[in-house]
Amino acid sequence: MPEIKNYQNIKVTKLPNSEVEIEGEISVEKLKIAWEKALKNLGEKANIPGFRKGHIPENILIKQLGEVNILEEAAEIALQEEYPNVIAENDIKAIGRPAVTITKLAPENPLGFKIKTAVMPEIKLADYKKISKEHGEKKPDKIEVTDKEVEDVIAEVRKSRAIKHEHPPISTDKGEGEEENASHNKQEDTLPDLTDEFVKSLGEFKDVADFKQKIKENITREKEHAQKEKARLALVENLVKNSDISLPEILVEGELEKMMAQFKDDIEKMGLKYTDYLTHIKKTEEDLRKEWRENAEKKAKLQLILNKISVEENIKPEEEEVKKEMDHILEHHKDADRFRVRMYVETFLTNNKVFEFLESK
Repeated sequence: MPEIKNYQNIKVTKLPNSEVEIEGEISVEKLKIAWEKALKNLGEKANIPGFRKGHIPENILIKQLGEVNILEEAAEIALQEEYPNVIAENDIKAIGRPAVTITKLAPENPLGFKIKTAVMPEIKLADYKKISKEHGEKKPDKIEVTDKEVEDVIAEVRKSRAIKHEHPPISTDKGEGEEENASHNKQEDTLPDLTDEFVKSLGEFKDVADFKQKIKENITREKEHAQKEKARLALVENLVKNSDISLPEILVEGELEKMMAQFKDDIEKMGLKYTDYLTHIKKTEEDLRKEWRENAEKKAKLQLILNKISVEENIKPEEEEVKKEMDHILEHHKDADRFRVRMYVETFLTNNKVFEFLESK
């Protein structure tokens, strides 16, 4: 806990379904510190003619961006920094992403806030060691790769490197009154021969035999991964089915939000507009949320189960491992919030370690 508290008037109210609401204020002093950080962050991103990013005078920045926008950025920074301290001091076992509402925001005044968050509910865990042992005793199917599967991959590679030839249209003169017609451009593909020279041009392959062997190894790895995922899914279904959990609604909504965000991103990557796609499939966003709710509940329950097992078995990633993964993410997403990145990394690594523990039984 910090020596100087930057928050005050904290009130914690228990809500149904394993949720709590935290009301309070962030001090004026803390908000001033966050204001300076907000100016720095926004100044490094702002594009104002005549000024280099990161070297924009404060008065110019405030005039261009507006005092309210900077104050909102400062409020977010202050809450992100103080939220962990608030829940630690009040012994709140918060889980999931909190829902934050700013109730008062004005210069030279404390920042008023309400935060609703889920807390670790009562969980009656299934006998996860027994379930894991039973799943581990099931003999996996023998993985085989046929010659046809290898040849199919080779055929796709050759098609991707095909040389295209276009032939000009052939005009045919018709008699008077008849419609003039022309054939479409004919396009033919010449597939490259499967030679040592060809496969060497694709990568680090010694010859055709080596190329085929590498393809076979890749297909084998893909099948092994699919088999592992299938076994893990069966294990998950069994754990969720046999555990008794009072599920906080905020966790279900959090999973739905993640699913919706991923869905929108996938649609945009296909070059489509999200609203147009919904119109095409004749569904609303609310329809999708209803369809996905059962899956979201399963995901939320599974995360609670994994959290509980990690506590029961004292499973957690090494700090060095967490920092390495965080650095990798922040290197590619420089604007990401470190606190949220850390939460994501710790959860991701812990989940993996719990699965490894269960699968070793």
